[in-house]
Amino acid sequence: MKKESASKNFIDVEDRLPILKTIPLSLQHLFAMVGATILVPMLTNLPPSIALFTSGVGTLLYILCTKGKLPSYIGSSFAFIAPMTVAAATYGKGEMLSGVIASGLVYVIVALIIKYVGTKWLDKILPPVVVGSIILVIGLSLAGTAVQWAGLSASTVIPEGVSRSAYIAVALITLAVGVFGTMYFKGFLGVIPILIAMLVGYVLAIIFKVIPQEAINEITSTSLIEIPKFVAPKFNLSAIILMAPVAFVTLAEHIGHVYVVNSVVGRDFTKDPGLHRSILGDGVATMFAGLVGGPPNTTYGENIGVMAITKVYSVWVIGGAAILAIILSFIGPVSAIITHMPQPVMGGVSILLFGIIASSGFRIYVEDKIDFSKKRNLIISSVIVVLGIGGASLSFNLGQSVVEISGVALATIVGIVLNLILPKNSFNEEN
Repeated sequence: MKKESASKNFIDVEDRLPILKTIPLSLQHLFAMVGATILVPMLTNLPPSIALFTSGVGTLLYILCTKGKLPSYIGSSFAFIAPMTVAAATYGKGEMLSGVIASGLVYVIVALIIKYVGTKWLDKILPPVVVGSIILVIGLSLAGTAVQWAGLSASTVIPEGVSRSAYIAVALITLAVGVFGTMYFKGFLGVIPILIAMLVGYVLAIIFKVIPQEAINEITSTSLIEIPKFVAPKFNLSAIILMAPVAFVTLAEHIGHVYVVNSVVGRDFTKDPGLHRSILGDGVATMFAGLVGGPPNTTYGENIGVMAITKVYSVWVIGGAAILAIILSFIGPVSAIITHMPQPVMGGVSILLFGIIASSGFRIYVEDKIDFSKKRNLIISSVIVVLGIGGASLSFNLGQSVVEISGVALATIVGIVLNLILPKNSFNEEN
């Protein structure tokens, strides 16, 4: 499954590049993830700079846990927004952070179980038809977010005083630059088309006055050095009970992301460095975030999309993005500029990035020659896609807390169950 480095048409996981090439490549990853990463703390009343800091440190911890063999960036998890909001409002911000730590601990425990039980069971419960469908869902379930950010949805809230046409123009020009750059840029420019597109989009957002004036005022008035506002956790059993079960839901999404990276890079990371190490890294990163005041972490589809487009899989580049995130979280003006990344810019590149992820699912269908004339494959894929993209959700009352399983997690669980219970062949199909 491993690609041949000799072809020189991609940068492999272990490859190190000169610093002058690594920095822009790392910035590309940083810009790709920043919109979603800072959105979580903004929605849960946490400082965006602390999320930037914990994503950087969390990514370095993840790289350490995976022995530098798995190129994934760690950012804020959307799955915890609802329980974080409830826990903070009911018990307090410090108490909510104890729930974040407990969620990370769940990951660590699961990683230890997988380490000693092994991963052969994964091949049985996650065959290519399930994996391909899950990857397809991961990409397409984010499509609505990309379209909304780009201003192409009726539900998009355009900032007061900003022209809708200008807003949409910024998104579409950003997308156009990303597409053109991916297709036609040569040499080093050919591996940073997303960064170039986002820089062009940011400049256009300033020219077209898409960035709200209050954001510009905050950027210009920020102190040169600003320490992120760290918060210490406070033990609270109720907050732990409320938040810890959500980790079992996000585990399914984490496994899906690992399989996406497998498909993009051309390696089986569930075997080397091992799925348990990836889950451990996610858990350790989340526990660290809870200790200093940040939101739970997870692997990021945006950065997987960047790797798929650029064919730069170097873990050194991912690590560089993490270091930049840490440094920039302390530099007031730069942190403010990143925090106020215009949504239409994010929307423009996300249309391309999220689509690339979905296409990786189709790629698995093709490469593994999934036969959709077989009703079993057709049923499994159909149910996973509809539940995942349709936004299906189930809620369960567990004492004082409510656990919700939705989207990718629910689709993954249902797909696994269908794969286990449906017969290999229906009575009117041949082997």
